[in-house]
Amino acid sequence: MEGSQNQFLGNLSGNIPLELSGTAAIEPSGAIEAGSWASFTLVYTAGFYGIDDSGSIKIVSRFASDQTNPQFDDPKAPGYTTVTASNNAKLEVRYDPKGNVRPWDRTLYIKIVNGFMKEGDTITIVFGEQSGGSPGMRLQTFCEDTYEFRVLVDAIATYTYVPVPDQPVINIVPGPPETWRAIAPTTHPAGKPFRLSLKAEDKWGNPSDKVSASVRLRSTPELSGLPETVTFSTGEFAEVIEGLKADEPGTYHIEMLNEAGDVLATANPIRIVEPEAGQLLHFWGDVHGQSEETIGTGSARQYMEFARNKAFVDVTGHQGNDFQITKEFWAELNDIIGEFNEPGRFVTLPGYEWSGNTFLGGDRNVFYMTEDRPIYRSSHALINDLSDVDTDCGTAAELFEKLIENGEDTVCLAHCGGRYADVKVAHDGRVETAVEVHSSWGTFEWILHDALEMGYRMGVVCNSDGHKGRPGASYPGSSKFGAIGGLTCFLTSELTRAAIFDCYRKRRHYGTTGNRMILDVVASFGAEGQLYHDDPALGAAQGSASREAMMGDIVHLPSGNAVLKVHMIGSAPIERVDIFNGLEHLATHRPYAEDDLGDRIRVIWEGAEYRGRFRQVIWDGTAEFTGNRVTRARGINFFNKDKTLDQVSGTTLAWRALTTGNYGGFDVWLEGGMSGSIDIQTPVVSEKVDIGSIGFEDTVFDAGKLGRKLRLFRLPDDNPHFEMTVEQEIALRDEGDNPIYVRVTQEDGNQAWSSPIYIYR
Repeated sequence: MEGSQNQFLGNLSGNIPLELSGTAAIEPSGAIEAGSWASFTLVYTAGFYGIDDSGSIKIVSRFASDQTNPQFDDPKAPGYTTVTASNNAKLEVRYDPKGNVRPWDRTLYIKIVNGFMKEGDTITIVFGEQSGGSPGMRLQTFCEDTYEFRVLVDAIATYTYVPVPDQPVINIVPGPPETWRAIAPTTHPAGKPFRLSLKAEDKWGNPSDKVSASVRLRSTPELSGLPETVTFSTGEFAEVIEGLKADEPGTYHIEMLNEAGDVLATANPIRIVEPEAGQLLHFWGDVHGQSEETIGTGSARQYMEFARNKAFVDVTGHQGNDFQITKEFWAELNDIIGEFNEPGRFVTLPGYEWSGNTFLGGDRNVFYMTEDRPIYRSSHALINDLSDVDTDCGTAAELFEKLIENGEDTVCLAHCGGRYADVKVAHDGRVETAVEVHSSWGTFEWILHDALEMGYRMGVVCNSDGHKGRPGASYPGSSKFGAIGGLTCFLTSELTRAAIFDCYRKRRHYGTTGNRMILDVVASFGAEGQLYHDDPALGAAQGSASREAMMGDIVHLPSGNAVLKVHMIGSAPIERVDIFNGLEHLATHRPYAEDDLGDRIRVIWEGAEYRGRFRQVIWDGTAEFTGNRVTRARGINFFNKDKTLDQVSGTTLAWRALTTGNYGGFDVWLEGGMSGSIDIQTPVVSEKVDIGSIGFEDTVFDAGKLGRKLRLFRLPDDNPHFEMTVEQEIALRDEGDNPIYVRVTQEDGNQAWSSPIYIYR
């Protein structure tokens, strides 16, 4: 009881004036590169009250921060930290990643255990002390204008903490460019102008303004208005080229090259189509993330600016935890969202994250059509103003009831982050339209499976759920995150809030793990069916006769089977497309045949420990080849720079890797064909496999828990297939729904999921 009480008191500042709590200063200060190694000296000087015997200070950082944790035992290791008192008082020092109230929960705790501090006495902390051989402290890997070493003081030894009035602050800025990006529309009408957006990112995925270079551009086929060269200047984060145009329908590819002619980046595929009234175009969004006003990084205004000007998404939304959103911030956030909403250019969605515990329903995204709507919180856990506590909804079921009862123009999404949504506990199809199967927290196909098992008719989305201030381009950094944030592709005729809401309600969207591939899924019927957009299982719905349906549609088909046609254009070569009827896997299609296989082996690890927060699976391991040699190796989904694949020798690979429901792995090209064996050792699966037994179909070693497994299969030495069309007849079940959807896997590790077509008798 005492511990939980202390946690609560740690959020109070008591009645001690801030100016009497002391001061703190840090060196070096100013601008420092994200992810760089450094040593910082922070000096706390005691104020009027000093610090009593058993009093303490905390130096805290935000939940999202992924800098090196302090350690006190090994002077040669990263993060070595020393703490000394000027008056030789004895100090107890420890680090606790959950030692303070969120979002400032990462805590260096320093307690006076013998003696006391008087006014003017100092405590000096050296983070990343390098004199003993430590490389120092690595800064967080993402940018922040005002990164605080936040100092809290318990001067009276009551475990009531007061912040010092002027917090030590540094400015974390991007490093030099390492990766180039080119982003263009996915589908666009012929003859109408569009733009191309170019940027360079540092090694951690931050858009870099340290670029001074000219790049060449070329398109296939030729595009009108595309300049031959573009010059980046230091201080600029991106270059946007307006007025590009293509008069002929087709698929266009734009490449960015350096002066030597090497390809730096290839834009997402651009499909130019004949203009037609009401035709569906592809718009990309990441609507799920947070800023520093809750548990994220950077201000809400910076969040919107990043999505629009650096990630170049078409749609975004802000999803702060409801129990941290004060009435004042809710009003400010709605003003910012309204200001940035620009129909036809950039759409913002007002909303918040209902953040109830899992057994009460779990996290839900709530979006409104208009600003200034009520916020129905799951609790007031971190809000002292209880004047609107009577509007709280303690369960997800209560939330859905309240939204419907009050006539809110809203859509909700179920997702998995910390608290995962349990759609079996609560769901209402009148407002909850989709499940989020991928975010920077991992991949969660199980949430779609839960919905299908319950007979719900929901769409599929992917977002970032990012806390690092990079909506639309969210990278994992160096912590236990191992995935890039996802994107949702909205299929709609215009870019407005009304059109995006209509798209959600019709389930006409698909999700990806962050790339912008083109995915079309259409079912045709030999007999006439009745097509619905609103779910007839939820009440009266108007249908229309049709012999064809697209993703998201609901179709009553009295007789006959369906023919599914899937067309995709990838941002990388396509590895496979899997077709599902609900929980049943129907088929796997590949763009190559068994005769095309070469001397390349792919090894994949995937899965999660369980559904909750600590779902990470550690796959650190080795592969030893006997009777063969590796000519080269290439990692798959090693986004986290702390995780590496190393070719130790011609016969040995070693790696550090993790998964959180998603997958990773490597390709090896072998010198001796399919001879010899491979001995794979990981903490989860260890197997010795004859290379000759590895073939066209997956060799699978199941490790239980939540989809943990190791897979091996062969690939062509080179796969040129960026585009693929699949047709398959689907034998429909006579009872219940036939939710037909596809999962596409690219060779580079990216995936996409279509919303199902729901066909029933």
